[in-house]
Amino acid sequence: MDNPMTLENRVIVITGAAQGIGRGVATTAAALGARLVLLDINGDGVKETADMLGGKVDTYVGSVADAGFVQQTVDDVIAKHGVINGLFNNAGIIRTAMIHKMSIADWQAVIDVNLTGVFQCLQAVGRHMIERSKEGDASPSRIVNVSSIAGRRGTIGQINYGAAKSGVLGITMSAAREWARFGVCVNSVCFGAVETPMTEVIRSPKFIDRTMASIPMGRIAEPSEVAGPCCFLLSDTASYITGQHLNIDGGSQIGF
Repeated sequence: MDNPMTLENRVIVITGAAQGIGRGVATTAAALGARLVLLDINGDGVKETADMLGGKVDTYVGSVADAGFVQQTVDDVIAKHGVINGLFNNAGIIRTAMIHKMSIADWQAVIDVNLTGVFQCLQAVGRHMIERSKEGDASPSRIVNVSSIAGRRGTIGQINYGAAKSGVLGITMSAAREWARFGVCVNSVCFGAVETPMTEVIRSPKFIDRTMASIPMGRIAEPSEVAGPCCFLLSDTASYITGQHLNIDGGSQIGF
């Protein structure tokens, strides 16, 4: 039996690929045969990811908050490969502060990357997927946006992050409704606690007891084990799934 999750010869764009979940998804997608395009503002980190994976990898250094960079990258990938089959829309940052202490600059920085950046990548790749569909090309078109359980239940000390991740859920559902007729499947994944540089605060001695108490499975996830469900949504196995939010959280959001 053929592997139902194969990504063989699929061109997959992964943003935020320099570390953590982005690197984990890149590793799994590469093992499934994908031709990867890795984006990150961290040039050294994204090169390190590419070097780990060997061949079949292109890298681009820039911010997803820069609309010009996003569109130029998408245009370049299409010119080089002729197609983009998937987008793992993952780039994100954090700027922590309690609501009453948060600066407008920290609010805007997170909104620019985690919400507007997601929109800009989705829009640029989605336009290409729609055009392909109109031309009669039925090759797979999959977009997976990265949200968070913070976008479903709120969070303490990161109202900017929670607002952005909640907005990603709306972006996902709207795009899924608009683009279903073009064969474009758009879903989101909502992570809980994953061992990445961005979760150091909630994994610190000050907060670890509270973090662990909220996870029925009693442990924090590794990037490698959350990568599989993400690649599932990029594969043909998920060809009839769109507009959904998949919790990958060890049970933290049971009932939501």
